[in-house]
Amino acid sequence: MLTIHQLHKSYPTPQGPLPVLAGVDLQLPQGQSLALMGESGSGKSTLLHLVAGLDRIDSGHIEAHGLALEHLNERQLADWRRTGIGLIFQQFNLITSLTVADNLAFQARLAGRHDPAWNTELAERLGLTAMLDRYPEQLSGGQQQRVALGRALASRPALLLADEPTGNLDEHTSAQVLDLLLQLQADTGCSLLMVTHSPAIAARLQRQVVLHAGRVQEH
Repeated sequence: MLTIHQLHKSYPTPQGPLPVLAGVDLQLPQGQSLALMGESGSGKSTLLHLVAGLDRIDSGHIEAHGLALEHLNERQLADWRRTGIGLIFQQFNLITSLTVADNLAFQARLAGRHDPAWNTELAERLGLTAMLDRYPEQLSGGQQQRVALGRALASRPALLLADEPTGNLDEHTSAQVLDLLLQLQADTGCSLLMVTHSPAIAARLQRQVVLHAGRVQEH
C-alpha cells in the first residue's frame, strides 16, 4: 500500500537548510496499522504531510496505492487527497457551518463516493445518530473527533492518516475514540499510519516505528 524509500526533506532557515528527514525507509502493507513515534520536532508530521501530498519531497520515493507521489502534479495530488486518503488531525477541523450529517458526508461527496447507507452505518457505529442535525459547536471534543473519524472513513479511503488523533481528548474519551478507529480500520481493510507520542496508544497498533535523527527505526 505504502512504500517510502530514501526520503529526504529539509526546510530553509537563515542559517541554511535544516534537514528534517534524512533517508527515511518505510513500508506499510494494505490493511495494516503502523504507529509513528518520535520526540517533538523529529519530523513525524512532516512525513505524514508528504504522504498526504500536502508538501513536496526533496528527494527519494513515495509510492502509495500504485502512485509515485513525487511525479504527480498539483491537480493529481489534489485528486490523491480527495479520493485516496482519509485525514484525521488533533484539531478536529470540522466545518462549523455544516451539520454533523453534512460534515460526515463532506469528504465522500468531494470524492464522488457518497454512500447514504454507509454514512448511516458510520453514524450508528460512532454513536452520532441522535446528533446529525447538530453543529460542531454543540458537540463535546470526543463527539467532534468521532465526526472527524467518520468523515475520514466515509469515502472508504485506501489509506488513513492520523496525526495525534486523540491528543486533545481526556484519557477515557481517547480510549473510546481509539477503539472505534481501530475497529473501523480493520472492518474497512484500509491501511492506517498514525503519529502518536503515546507508547500506550502505539502498542494498540500492529507495528511501531520511531523517527530519530531523520531516519526510521523499528521499535
